[in-house]
Amino acid sequence: MARSRPKALVILMVKAPLPGTVKTRLSRRVGATEALRFYRVTTDRLIRNLARDTRWQLVLAVSPDNRRCATFWPASLPRLAQGPGALGTRMARLLHASPGRPIVLIGSDIPGLRACHVASALKKITGANLVLGPAGDGGFWLIGRHARPLRRGIFDGVRWSTEFAMVDTVRNWSGPVDIAPCLRDVDTVEDYLLWRQKLL
Repeated sequence: MARSRPKALVILMVKAPLPGTVKTRLSRRVGATEALRFYRVTTDRLIRNLARDTRWQLVLAVSPDNRRCATFWPASLPRLAQGPGALGTRMARLLHASPGRPIVLIGSDIPGLRACHVASALKKITGANLVLGPAGDGGFWLIGRHARPLRRGIFDGVRWSTEFAMVDTVRNWSGPVDIAPCLRDVDTVEDYLLWRQKLL
């Protein structure tokens, strides 16, 4: 009897939604209260949309670690602590969380993200490639790999929060890369206003 393919793991990186701790660049322009409202609404919608899809298992990767058991999110969802270190260190750790099945790691501040985008990215994953979902600012909202562990150093020297974040990651990978749809995160006042007008 043929063995069934293991269900993909979708890891959503979340921060505890507390004033002054989320979307800090945006909060400097629109205020901590509005930045927090954006983050709560966006994360809540994203979790509801992704958690009910049976094509994958959704897991929350929580920061800070001591908020892993907090009641901000549905109690039924499994959770991981992001652990210590810079962003690249934490992402690399999460992408090694469950060997033997495909994993995609996604950000939680992309209001246009839908289950169809995640499904599209998962279809692109093969045994040897990396899948990236570009964001409009030069970063990426998704990174995915097959059952094989990622090679070491993929995030070494990545210039996070700049237009070079995805370019640096692709350079470090130096292997086949497939691209998922481009989506926009919300870091600027202009993006925030588009979100308020329900255009993002």
